[in-house]
Amino acid sequence: MKAHGIVHKYGDNVDTDVIIPARYLNTSDMQELAKHCMEDIDIEFASRVKAGDIMVAKANFGCGSSREHAPASIKASGISCVIAKSFARIFYRNAINIGLPIIECDEAADKIEAGDEVEIDFDTGVITNVTRGESYQGQSFPEFLINIINSNGLLNSLK
Repeated sequence: MKAHGIVHKYGDNVDTDVIIPARYLNTSDMQELAKHCMEDIDIEFASRVKAGDIMVAKANFGCGSSREHAPASIKASGISCVIAKSFARIFYRNAINIGLPIIECDEAADKIEAGDEVEIDFDTGVITNVTRGESYQGQSFPEFLINIINSNGLLNSLK
């Protein structure tokens, strides 16, 4: 399983209120939520993001409230994977539950820049920065997580 896309980069402590502001939580339409994803820190994100793109952030990504809307809006926006130094634990589990791949990798989070072209091999955990000709070792996904992601979420994997 692989991902390949252009990077959208963010800093430390990107919380769920920034990922999808609470004022938009009155809808369960994922495409509507995607239109407002990241808008409080990156007003042009929704218009720039393309299917397959990759989000990179620093430490503690997804901190704050435990709303599942945050990883769901990222996934609905077209992001194929989020790479960060670390994730808030509830965000991590919510992302996996909805089938959004996420990888922790300090080196990748430090060295990858916005606009870089990046390729990720989920089986090996290797993150390749095509733009810079560098590779970083993230964690590989165990088979059960690959099954959840390939099934588009935990509930679908149980069917």
